Amino acid sequence: MKERMFILEEIKTITPEELQKKLEAGESLELVDVREDFEIEQGIIKEAKHIPMGEIPANLDYFDKNKEYIFICRSGRRSESVCQYMKDHGYKVRNMVGGMMNWKGKTV
Repeated sequence: MKERMFILEEIKTITPEELQKKLEAGESLELVDVREDFEIEQGIIKEAKHIPMGEIPANLDYFDKNKEYIFICRSGRRSESVCQYMKDHGYKVRNMVGGMMNWKGKTV
């Protein structure tokens, strides 16, 4: 029996500080916050679209494979899982490491 080797490609990341600088520079970015509704009540980055993690599979038609999406959650763990899922489905993704716990920018 042949042994199979799976190579997980590393997920690209962006820091909260890098993201904030890009937004302040007026860059048009595709941000998706995957936290739950009750977490969003504590504040969300104005430019982010809210799609809870559990609803991502049902919303794949929202995403365009020609665009890169930056996924955000509370600490960066759930968004990393979503990034892996999306990458496995052929989407370009980036994870905001440290999540909203490390976000110093404005929220709405």
